[in-house]
Amino acid sequence: MAQTTFEVIADPARRQILDLLLIQERPVGELVTTMAMSQPAVSRHLRVLRDAGFVRARVDAQRRLYSINARPLAELDRWLEPYRRLWASALDDLAAHLDTMQDDAGTPDRRDLT
Repeated sequence: MAQTTFEVIADPARRQILDLLLIQERPVGELVTTMAMSQPAVSRHLRVLRDAGFVRARVDAQRRLYSINARPLAELDRWLEPYRRLWASALDDLAAHLDTMQDDAGTPDRRDLT
């Protein structure tokens, strides 16, 4: 049974693999050492990520090197786009509140400091 994008990235170990592959492509052995997990466990996570299209593997002599495939992440980013205004609005509200607090305390408004 195929997992949804959210099921794939919901697992902390798979997110950690993606974080490590974001830095550079890596062989399984390096992921095993860095993550302090067994080789079979890391391989299972890599298979899920590969089947979902998040990572790709290339053969280099006797080893496979894994790297990120950005396409599913771009699809996820497009899905999240309409929700960004929810947290952007909250951050704008927080900034306005902090400006009000600074004005009430007699300290300069942060906009006056620029």
